Amino acid sequence: MNMIQRLENWGDTHHPKWLDFVRIALGLVLLLKGVQFINNMQPLTELMAKSHFLGSATIGILAHIVVFANMLGGAMVLFGLLTRAVCIVLIPIVLGAIFLVNLPAGSVQTNSELWLSVIILFLLVLFAIEGSGKLSFDEWMRTHSDERPHKHKWE
Repeated sequence: MNMIQRLENWGDTHHPKWLDFVRIALGLVLLLKGVQFINNMQPLTELMAKSHFLGSATIGILAHIVVFANMLGGAMVLFGLLTRAVCIVLIPIVLGAIFLVNLPAGSVQTNSELWLSVIILFLLVLFAIEGSGKLSFDEWMRTHSDERPHKHKWE
């Protein structure tokens, strides 16, 4: 058994129920952050432009990717669907938010955004290890995989 399989097995066997509610809250925060980005697309692109790391042509595309990843990833984390994979995909986006947007800005407003981003990063790493838990679609699919519909004679 390789390291990743052992880590997944440990996360599946050591997952307290209260952590499911933290996962649900994380999914809600990510989803709401995506909605906030849609409503404030101009300030998002301006913040990204201040980082001086990105070219002007890629800022608009990257802003839309961030919005899409936050909304889809937030919904998937909220419902516990492919939680580990989604968390691994969202970690680089949140790292980019921390190092390219929040830290260089340095204002009081982004300081609260910095702490929120750091907490979200910590939780994403935690759920990449822990998994989705018992209150999730992943668990439902795992426990109901034997209940497939009966095959017809012609199949």
